[in-house]
Amino acid sequence: MQKSRTRVVCTVLAALALASLALAGPATAKLTGNYTKFAQCPFTNTEARKCIYAVTESGEVVLGNKKVPIEKQVVLQGAYGAQDAESFGKFIAATNGETLSKAPQNVPGGLLGIVPDASSPALVKALIKFFLENSLTGVNSTLELAKPASEIRVSENHLAEEEGIALKMPVKVHLENPFLGKNCYVGSSTSPITLQLTTGTTSPPAPNKPITGSSGLGEFLEGGRILVLKNNTLVDNSWSAPAPTGCGGILSFLVTPIIKAQLGTTSAGYNTAILKGTLNVASASAVKKNNEENP
Repeated sequence: MQKSRTRVVCTVLAALALASLALAGPATAKLTGNYTKFAQCPFTNTEARKCIYAVTESGEVVLGNKKVPIEKQVVLQGAYGAQDAESFGKFIAATNGETLSKAPQNVPGGLLGIVPDASSPALVKALIKFFLENSLTGVNSTLELAKPASEIRVSENHLAEEEGIALKMPVKVHLENPFLGKNCYVGSSTSPITLQLTTGTTSPPAPNKPITGSSGLGEFLEGGRILVLKNNTLVDNSWSAPAPTGCGGILSFLVTPIIKAQLGTTSAGYNTAILKGTLNVASASAVKKNNEENP
């Protein structure tokens, strides 16, 4: 089953790579139908081979002692170029600058970090959520790019084969709360969290155990020029994270150590990223042609 699915995905990706539909078109044209999701793809860039629109719809990010469910969709969009000798294509930023959307996720337990046991009565859960996850005591966690989009790498081969790194991405986690100020981060441009996501099986350091992703189920659209991978799952539980910085504004020297203590150990083996969603890939030339045909 896995080999059959891999062959299908590889065949579709190869077909997209061979699609040659590019002619210069008016800049004011518009995309239509299934192509509209690629509106921010830099398809006029001569280095762009594939347009990508990936939506993370669920999953979770575990950072030390904190588990944050993904409840709001996160979008990665733009394009990537031809694969190099290591099977990686260089990413090209979305035309509107929003390569990775900023979607604040609620941190269970808020500032105090009190999370009720799963077996707790519904009333207890509701009360804790009301008092600890409101606009004053609640905390949002937002995954942001830590470096330019050109630092992202995509591997079609590894994605399809369900082995090796499919998506390499430097990120940082923005923790937001009125008491934390505007600059409370885990990770930075100089010390990013480097996610090396796979659709295969991980080999993490202890105490984490291997987890497995999936390339998903493929569907053809627009005569095979668009590939949609549904139920796609990218995983990584081998990454490390630096200590938080900038929490609490002028009181950072007091607040940051408290946040660090709440997170606990964030070295490799204590963190996890599971991103579940839908991956849309199209030949950049096909998107460009659709753009030309609809002035």
